[in-house]
Amino acid sequence: MHTRTRKLALTEGLTAGILFGTAAIFIKLLQELDAYSIAFWRLLIASLTIALALLLLKRSLYLNTVKGHLKDLAILSIFLALHFIFFASAVKDTTILNATVLVNTAPIFSMFVSSFLFKLKPSRFTIIGLTISLLGVIVIAYGETANTSATASEGYSSTLKGDIEAILAAAVEAFYLSYGRKTRSQMHILSTMFPIYLLTALFVGALAVPVTTTMPTPPNTLKTLMLLVGLGMLPTAVSHTLYFSSLSNLKSFETATLALLEPIGATILGIAIFQEMPLPLFIVGAAMVMTGILFIVAKEG
Repeated sequence: MHTRTRKLALTEGLTAGILFGTAAIFIKLLQELDAYSIAFWRLLIASLTIALALLLLKRSLYLNTVKGHLKDLAILSIFLALHFIFFASAVKDTTILNATVLVNTAPIFSMFVSSFLFKLKPSRFTIIGLTISLLGVIVIAYGETANTSATASEGYSSTLKGDIEAILAAAVEAFYLSYGRKTRSQMHILSTMFPIYLLTALFVGALAVPVTTTMPTPPNTLKTLMLLVGLGMLPTAVSHTLYFSSLSNLKSFETATLALLEPIGATILGIAIFQEMPLPLFIVGAAMVMTGILFIVAKEG
């Protein structure tokens, strides 16, 4: 295995953060499928993509290593299954902006989980960068709240339901990243992600039966199939794999902070495809997010 550097991990995390913005767009377009079906097929396609990559690159699956870490991989798969289910549900139940902003509160949860359970303390630059980025997220969220509060219905709305689902997705992601850091340091990335994606798909399918009383719905049109392929390959097989890979040289909350690029990319795509126009405050918040990420990157120096 070649020597990995912090610079490479940062590049992986930044690339993942940018590409993550496509996930909410794909999910929003898959209106005929429920959250469980979307998550199941997304993960199955991702696992097949990684399997194909292993074959084309002539890489070993390192079966003995996989067997030795099977318990850890299963735990990570449970966390990831819950994350994808909650996130897909959130995108369906609230706006793209709300879902992507709230799911990226993961750095807060991750910093606490890493500090208290895994004894990983953040550096001064990381704390400053995380604070600035999260303030930027708050500015973006405030702009969205101000834009919708006048027309919001009273009581428990579907938007509130989606917001809660996004926060739950963030909390589960924090445990996934914090727990997965050690596993990432001990395994090759492709031989790690193939069993994770496959096991996660199985867990999602198993959860779907008691919750929806049916198995995940298969795609019944070419459009649906192509959207699922796009979702399974771009923000999952490529982006999420890079995201997990960056844990080799980054702490979990640093990796999670780089994903704060997601709401920026998703909102820009949302403007182009769904005409979901943000307020000018979005630009201010987005600039703050980028500034905070620069502080994280600056730690390298």
